[in-house]
Amino acid sequence: MKTIYTFGNGKAEGRADMRDLLGGKGANLAEMNLIGVPVPPGFTITTDVCKLYVSKGREAVVELIKDDVVKSIHHIESLTGNKFDDPDNPQLVSVRSGAPISMPGMMDTVLNLGINDAVAETLAKKSGNPRFAWDSYRRFVQMYGDVVLGMKPQNKTDIDPFEEIIDKVKAEKGVKLDIELDVDDLKKLTVLFKEAVKKNTGKEFPTSAWDQLWGAIYAVFDSWNNDRAILYRQMNQIPDEIGTAVNVQAMVYGNMGNTSATGVAFSRDAATGENIFNGEYLINAQGEDVVSGVRTPQQIMTEGSRRWAELQGIDEEERKAKYPSLEETMPECAAQLVEIQQRLENHYHDMQDMEFTIQNGKLWLLQTRNGKRTGAAMVKIAMDLLREGQIDEKTVIKRIEPTKLDELLHPVFDKAALDSARRVAKGLPASPGAASGQIVFFADDAEKWAQDGKQVIMVRLETSPEDLRGMTVAQGILTNRGGMTSHAAVVARGMGKCCVSGAGEIKVSYKNRTVEMGGKTYHEGDWISLNGSTGKVYDGQVKTVDVDMSGDFKAVMDLADKYTKMQVYTNADSPRDAKVARRFGAKGIGLCRTEHMFFEGDRIKAMREMIIAENVERRKAALAKLLPLQRGDFEGMFEAMSGYEVTIRLLDPPLHEFVPQDTAAQEELAQELGVTLDHIKHVVASLKEVNPMLGHRGCRLGNTYPEITEMQTRAIIEAAINVQDKGFEVHPKIMIPLVGVYNEIKTQADIINRTAEAVFKERGKRVSYKIGTMIEIPRAALIADQIAKVADFFSFGTNDLTQMTFGYSRDDVGKFLNDYIKAGILKNDPFQILDQEGVGQLIKMAAQKGRATKPNINLGICGEHGGEPSSVKFCASLNFDYVSCSPYRVPIARIAAAQGALEN
Repeated sequence: MKTIYTFGNGKAEGRADMRDLLGGKGANLAEMNLIGVPVPPGFTITTDVCKLYVSKGREAVVELIKDDVVKSIHHIESLTGNKFDDPDNPQLVSVRSGAPISMPGMMDTVLNLGINDAVAETLAKKSGNPRFAWDSYRRFVQMYGDVVLGMKPQNKTDIDPFEEIIDKVKAEKGVKLDIELDVDDLKKLTVLFKEAVKKNTGKEFPTSAWDQLWGAIYAVFDSWNNDRAILYRQMNQIPDEIGTAVNVQAMVYGNMGNTSATGVAFSRDAATGENIFNGEYLINAQGEDVVSGVRTPQQIMTEGSRRWAELQGIDEEERKAKYPSLEETMPECAAQLVEIQQRLENHYHDMQDMEFTIQNGKLWLLQTRNGKRTGAAMVKIAMDLLREGQIDEKTVIKRIEPTKLDELLHPVFDKAALDSARRVAKGLPASPGAASGQIVFFADDAEKWAQDGKQVIMVRLETSPEDLRGMTVAQGILTNRGGMTSHAAVVARGMGKCCVSGAGEIKVSYKNRTVEMGGKTYHEGDWISLNGSTGKVYDGQVKTVDVDMSGDFKAVMDLADKYTKMQVYTNADSPRDAKVARRFGAKGIGLCRTEHMFFEGDRIKAMREMIIAENVERRKAALAKLLPLQRGDFEGMFEAMSGYEVTIRLLDPPLHEFVPQDTAAQEELAQELGVTLDHIKHVVASLKEVNPMLGHRGCRLGNTYPEITEMQTRAIIEAAINVQDKGFEVHPKIMIPLVGVYNEIKTQADIINRTAEAVFKERGKRVSYKIGTMIEIPRAALIADQIAKVADFFSFGTNDLTQMTFGYSRDDVGKFLNDYIKAGILKNDPFQILDQEGVGQLIKMAAQKGRATKPNINLGICGEHGGEPSSVKFCASLNFDYVSCSPYRVPIARIAAAQGALEN
């Protein structure tokens, strides 16, 4: 087994299509070498080694790759002329992670590896720049101490222990910035750092370059299973078993002085999708400085620099003097970078996210990858690349991440409300969107508050990968430091979270849990609003309005419709929901739950009267009161979805859900109905069930109380005729819930057909309708061929089908589900992502059996899975006719359905 692949000097053993083995970073480093991009030489340890490390441990890995690592280090030496672990002619390296699927900031990196006291002195002499040498050394001790030796803050209110030492030295010196520290200060920091490492970890700082290298390799492999990496994989459905590669490269230095720099660049705007090259850099710095937000970086392009200055309220003279662009400070390097970014975008046919270093005026590329982007940018970039002829229509569809469309479907700030809102701060528009929430300062608090149903805005000095859990649940993120390529900005864009970064005027106190801005002190729990498109921060909550669905979004949706073979319906219980879904492109209603209608206004009284009734006559009298109300509901649904199918499920929940459980409400009901409290209590007690989910509900209600089915059928058919008379096109479908026995659906269908015929005879008119069932009991899947004798359609109710197949109660599964996922017993929540191995096989079997009896039977699903992309694609693979989901998931399902059609 080949475990290491080398690259350098225009040659490489790997290539771009080997990302599963080399990780995205390693594959692209190899590819950049092959197309002539300047890349420091190095080697990639494969993801297979990571898998071995996880399963067998360190010793097995060392035994397997030790000789190859030594040979690969010699490969670097042969191209640079330097020697690793040689104090007289030192070769330093960087060690970086790189998974097959990009996970920015989630795993660990170590720079300047191979340095010690003797090496630092040699670097100082050879470079003629002692400050560079000792800056590199103190950086290495800080990074290695954190990443490899585990020296981190003890609790959330503490600052980084290394930063605490730096702040103390700067205070003693009377300076504000790290770059204002001189050589003696940096030597002092290095000594203090090593002393702190020994005190905090009990370990001497390693001086051998080989010990340092193996420690860093172990740390990168260990970081594959750190908390933030695991969380990121869970959030993005990245398999745990793919592992990470390790990339070891010759160091190039952006901290060698004023002719050196480091930066991050994007071939297009990752926030808006605008076709403009942009990015940020720092003179005399290393890569972590740019993304950490510790120093606010400058813009690469002059146009971008002027935009930035305008946002910050800085005039042109001050901008040019203090914050010049890379175009202005190093025009040759900037021009070369512009050419390379275009070459890379043309090569990969996608927006590129690049990291670069300039060492003494020479440009080096350290990474390129398809850039993370917002939902809006995703859509615009895909359509722009189509118009430019770089990709075709099918590639546009494949490029769309269905779940990221969710960002485009939610409200934005109302213009009039914004005009009257009080602005309290301004930063950089790092990730667009509108967000209002209560201020929190720490990730664990954000998580807890969100679990309690609160909307939160995370306010930080700067974010780090440790803040991921809080960022995930927050409505938006506000930071005091950092630029457009800082951790907060990049992660927020990838998650579709509103973010304002680099708001330098705000003053954050973690200790007091306050933030000062706009002349006011805000405490934890106070409300603020963020406009991620302008970088403005507002006091309190700001009103929102619905988004515009035209332009590139509509164009992408039209392409989805062109290539899909499966329609997307919606789950809607009101005409308002139906209209929203239709605006999003729904082609019908796959589930209308009639029980929700019974809880409105005075209807619940009539419903309770029906339940309390002592005989059929009284029950029918109560149902007669509900009939016109139900009929009116259905008329609204048919009108809203004119021309499309409307699937109405007959009453499903057990009757105890409709009656009051507390004595006060029972007394009120007794007075309203003119019966005794004891009678009400007796009825309520008689309805109580040990396991209601498996009790007297669904078709069992309709079969024991056929008058309920009669009333609902009459309401549906009369509504259809009334709406048809108004000139609307109606297609009613009547769905019988919870069928598990052939005679259950047969009995219900007979009642429906008999009632429909009675209405047709009364009205002298007919409408076409279909009868079907929700397949949600495993037995129904097993006898689907029998059920299909009666049913015109199957709608798979995957919520209950999952519940009954696993034997997990949806109400109780939360007590152990997270533990199961963390332990690897389950890969994900089966109530969110369809279990294709178990539940999916029942669905597949039922579909085959149903089609065997009735080849043209209509098939769809209507559970929560109907809006989850992988579940939608599974349905597409079975040639289903439709999936049905909540209104705001309709566009997501439309894209997933089109992708499923292309994949099949």
